[in-house]
Amino acid sequence: MNSILWGLVMVSIGCFFVLNGWLKSDFFLYRIFVERSKTLWGEKVHLFFQFAGSAIILVGVLMALGCF
Repeated sequence: MNSILWGLVMVSIGCFFVLNGWLKSDFFLYRIFVERSKTLWGEKVHLFFQFAGSAIILVGVLMALGCF
């Protein structure tokens, strides 16, 4: 049960990153992540968060299924 809960939490966080990266959102929490990552990723920071969010979703689904 615990791994299912943590998996769902990770999936929701991954969806947050994918959605905000796709929309290039002005949500304050996402903006904090963008400003911290912009020095390394430059203008591709939103694409980075889309891929990172996708990876987080994948790991969350695997956790929810009990693979970890």
